[in-house]
Amino acid sequence: MKLNLATKLFAGFLAILILFAAVVAVNYQLSRKVLRNLERVEQSQRITSDATSLVRNIVDMESGFYGFMLVGNETILTPYYQSERKLIDRFSHMKELLDPAGPQYARIQRAERLYHQWSDYSHLLISEKRAILRKTPDQTGLTQVEHRGLMENLSGKKITDEIRTLFRGFELNEDEARLELREKLAESVNQTRLLSIIITLLAFILGLLWATYITRLIARRISSMVSLATRIAGGDYTTRIMDTEHDEMSELASSLNVMSNTINTTVTQLEGRNLELDQFAYVVSHDLKAPLRGIESATRWIEEDMGQALPAHIQEFLLLMRTRVHRMENLISGILELARVGRTPQAEERVNVRELLTETMDMLSAPEGFQLKLPAYLPTITTSRVELQQVFANLLSNAFKYHHQPEQGTVSIRFSEDRRFYTFTVKDNGPGIAAAYHERIFVIFQTLTERDTLESTGVGLAIVKKLVERQGGTIRIESEEGQGAAFTFTWPKPHALAPEPAAGLASAILSR
Repeated sequence: MKLNLATKLFAGFLAILILFAAVVAVNYQLSRKVLRNLERVEQSQRITSDATSLVRNIVDMESGFYGFMLVGNETILTPYYQSERKLIDRFSHMKELLDPAGPQYARIQRAERLYHQWSDYSHLLISEKRAILRKTPDQTGLTQVEHRGLMENLSGKKITDEIRTLFRGFELNEDEARLELREKLAESVNQTRLLSIIITLLAFILGLLWATYITRLIARRISSMVSLATRIAGGDYTTRIMDTEHDEMSELASSLNVMSNTINTTVTQLEGRNLELDQFAYVVSHDLKAPLRGIESATRWIEEDMGQALPAHIQEFLLLMRTRVHRMENLISGILELARVGRTPQAEERVNVRELLTETMDMLSAPEGFQLKLPAYLPTITTSRVELQQVFANLLSNAFKYHHQPEQGTVSIRFSEDRRFYTFTVKDNGPGIAAAYHERIFVIFQTLTERDTLESTGVGLAIVKKLVERQGGTIRIESEEGQGAAFTFTWPKPHALAPEPAAGLASAILSR
């Protein structure tokens, strides 16, 4: 059973999430271990500190006791009783901190028993000393003390020395335990760090591998679809994508195959209909021109047959009739020429623009005195010579056709370029065009003069606009009445425009 693309993506993300969850869980457990070890170290430090304080209290009691026994001043006993009150709580607190089954607990119990022995010993001697001082206030030392032999044979000192020995062993044992705990703490920290790094690296590597796999899978599938679109844009409408994955992208591949088949069917139908339209256009143009030629011939026969007997107003009517016939023929020719724009592929070649303009001007037979001014530099470009010449020819012919003083007419060509386009400007010194008509002049059959004043079909600028825009350029006019007109159009450099496959396909279909 094949997994679809969404399932694969979900599985990859789920695996990464599981690994990261494992990182969190492991870190949580290890951090608890670290915290436990840290708490044990801190507890051991507190125990050691309490033990030190406990020993200090015993020392304070011992100092107060010996001072009182020698001097007999009750003030000296103040630290004795203060430390005694503290020791009761300190022994209880330390036993709460220690493990009852451990050796440290046994040491504290032994020290507590010894302390009570010494406390009984010291209380006995202090009470005897007080009793003697009540009778003999100036008594000093151990004179008359009943149990002074206990001090003379160092019984109390032996007890406190044993207590100190117990606490030295206690502190040594606690230091060793704390050192061991610190080693465990460092080990647990290193273990936490190492496991976190390992699992994080595993998650990163798995994510990288899975992302690479998914990316290559999607890229390979998309590449095949882009290749299909490119082939379609290139005119190969029979191509297909073979996809056997049966997932979401397979649906896209199927849609592209359907689109390719639909385009192939549409293009085939368009080609057939265009062929029919071509045949129809030529048949209609022939059938339309034939009676027009007959009308023109009839007018000439009438003039020849009537000779001088033909009235003047009849001659004007016949001349007007022939003028209308010529206009109709020109309109038919203009419509056919506009329809042909973009229908026939034109080969690209190296074109010297200066030579092209000179040749075009000569071909148009400009009026006597009409001048063409060219800039110092004009490029040599690679393009369709026929189409560029058509653009210049229509603009130049309009310049002297509509000029109010053609014998003094001048057309100036200006040129500039940028990274993507060549820009040409054809400027004349004619009567100019009002701003209200700047858009109208590019519409087919639209003219700014009366038909009978100047013979014009109104097709030339429509052809220019269609040719320029088909190349991917733009055209605009800048003009005011009495100031001449400047037509500026852009012509793309080779490979400057790279249309998207869909756009190229649409333009290919629309130009058919």
